[in-house]
Amino acid sequence: MIGNHRILTAMLSLSFPFAVLPWGQKGHDTVAYVAECRLTPDARAAAEDLLDGKSIVYYANWLDNASHTPEYAYSKTWHYKNIDADENFANAKINENGDIVSALDSRISVLADTTRSKEDRALALKMVVHLLGDLHQPLHLGHASDLGGNRHEVRFFKNATNLHSVWDSKLVEAGHKWSYTEWKEQIDRTTPEQENDILRLTTPAEWAEETYGIAQEVYRHTPVDMNIEYTYIVEWTPVVEQQLLKGGVRLAKVLNDALSE
Repeated sequence: MIGNHRILTAMLSLSFPFAVLPWGQKGHDTVAYVAECRLTPDARAAAEDLLDGKSIVYYANWLDNASHTPEYAYSKTWHYKNIDADENFANAKINENGDIVSALDSRISVLADTTRSKEDRALALKMVVHLLGDLHQPLHLGHASDLGGNRHEVRFFKNATNLHSVWDSKLVEAGHKWSYTEWKEQIDRTTPEQENDILRLTTPAEWAEETYGIAQEVYRHTPVDMNIEYTYIVEWTPVVEQQLLKGGVRLAKVLNDALSE
């Protein structure tokens, strides 16, 4: 049994050698829960109706699995926007299969369109909840040449890994051993002024460009083969907190605008 398990694991790693993962499950759950707690009564009721009584947190990670099924394989490139070191956000090559910015623009439009079917709007809601989280993970605005940091090899406490994996979940778990509800309770303590600052940028393109700027700083401060330990965690955990909070606050605004009467 153990041998078969190892063979299966090896086969899966060969099938998906550089899968582009987003925030880990806890990060996505945190973004969704921050948003859920900020929904208007109308928006919450509309969302639960579209999701047949389930919450947006229930579907926060759904798209990661769905994108690897034949039915939703078209959405694989929707989780990120690759921008190489010799490009900038404004002149980055356009992916003909779509990227996270174009996907969010189109799915938000479907979600807000009450003439569309419940099935179409429910699918759009599931996608928007997930992609708003992805948009705030810096390595989802990473370089095409290293597949968003998946080929940018580093070490985490001397264990071989890659930059994307560090930002996907390792920093979240190393920064705080909290549940997603505890994450929400600890990071969502904004003043009205802080909330207004988060919502000063209003479109997926503006949010993506902001995240792209953070990604450039991450690359500058994380050279290949760097051994990431306590100092890095202390320095970058506040950025993780900031990005999860921004994702949740902005997701709530999108859903309240699209679903409130």
